[in-house]
Order: sequence, then C-alpha cells, then structure tokens
Amino acid sequence: MNPVNNIYANPATTFLPVRYIPNINPTAFVHNNASVIGNAVLTENVHVAPFASIRGDEGSPIYIGKNSNVQDGVIIHGLETNHGNQVEAFGNKFSVYIGENTSLAHQAQVHGPAKIGNNTFIGMQSFVFKSEVGNNCVIEPGAKVIDVKVADGRYVPAGDVIKTQEQADKLPVITPEYKNGALNGEVVKVNKELATGYKNELPQSYPANYYFRNI
Repeated sequence: MNPVNNIYANPATTFLPVRYIPNINPTAFVHNNASVIGNAVLTENVHVAPFASIRGDEGSPIYIGKNSNVQDGVIIHGLETNHGNQVEAFGNKFSVYIGENTSLAHQAQVHGPAKIGNNTFIGMQSFVFKSEVGNNCVIEPGAKVIDVKVADGRYVPAGDVIKTQEQADKLPVITPEYKNGALNGEVVKVNKELATGYKNELPQSYPANYYFRNI
C-alpha cells in the first residue's frame, strides 16, 4: 500500500527484489505533482518542484545531498544496478549521486550511473549519462555529457555534446570573468527558501520522514 499518491515503494523485481519506500528528510519538500519512487534518499532542505521524477526502481540507490534542488520536469533514473551501473561516493555505491548545494534546472535529465558534485549547476534541458561531473561546475542549458568525467571548476557551453574524455579534458575553466559563475549560489538560495516556505505554509500530504524498510 502506498503512503501517498506521489511517494511510494518500487515494485519487487528480479533486479531489485527488495521494496523500498523513499527516505525523505523532514526539512525536504516534494511537490504533490512530483514523484519519488523506491530506493531514493532526499536529505536536508532538498526542494523537488512540480513534475520532477526521481525513480529509484531500476538503478539504485539515488541520493540527493542537502540544500540541492530538483526543478520542474527534471528526470533522475538509472540503469539496472545488477550490471554494475553504479558510481562511488564516500565509500558507498549509488546509481545516481547528487552532491550538496547543487541545482538540477528545469527539464534536465540525470541518468545513472552518474555522479554530480557539490555546488554544481546542471542547466535547463541538459543531459548527463554514464558520467561524473565535479564540484563547482556549470553544465549550460541544452548541453549533453555522456560517458566522461568533468573535472572540478569546468563548464560545458550551451548546446555542446561532450562524449569523449579528450573533449572533457579541454573544457574551459571557470574564472572570475565567467558570466554564470555565481548562478548556482543564487539558485540554491532561492530554492532552499522555497522548500522552507512550502513546508511551513502548505498542508503536508506525507509523514515527516520515511526510512528504508522492506514492505
């Protein structure tokens, strides 16, 4: 039985036989028109906007660090975990790992195995797949990052497709002159305040916290 219509357990399958209810911190906010499914962890002050989909029913687990935001229409999903489709962070393995103070802007897609670092901006309608994006990075709108590692402090120009490590290694470094250098900090600040505001002002449709458990 699902706790609420938009937050519920994954089905039991051959590739994920355990059923998980998402682990949602009491300070996080998930809009009723978003969905969070299965083996997913949402930590402090995470804001999930309308029509976002966080689906831990195939690749798992999915982890979203504190103060990060998942904006309207964002999709987070991962390839089947049993085939080794995971990334590592702090000695643990994840299908998708999103760091702290990171923004996933409108209609971005992050498909695991994927790892996004701290203080990073993933732009509108961008795509990250089988990749790791470092700390303090910017993936500009419409860019695609596939099967590469993007070093800390780099940006991917709007619309570029980065699919070889040689391309990734040549990405421009974020300097004080880079026009979008302060963008993520501003976006995180706004979304953290929105999460707090919605939690305080809107009636809650789900209990204050969920914990992983078999059902």
